[in-house]
Amino acid sequence: MEKRNDQTISARESRKLSLHIAICKWCKAYNKKLQLLDKIFKKTLTEKNAEINEAEIQDFKNKMIEKLNF
Repeated sequence: MEKRNDQTISARESRKLSLHIAICKWCKAYNKKLQLLDKIFKKTLTEKNAEINEAEIQDFKNKMIEKLNF
């Protein structure tokens, strides 16, 4: 999921990831939280007319994951 968010993944990787998310409840929950965080970050940054700094977003995600005990 992190690789998909950082860069483009192949069609094969995308299919494998989709299948895994469909059967793994932990990854499904993590994926939902990751999508929500991305949506919040992009909305907040857009509202403030700031440039999206992917490194800062990733750093924040990592800190959130640590706090959520993932």
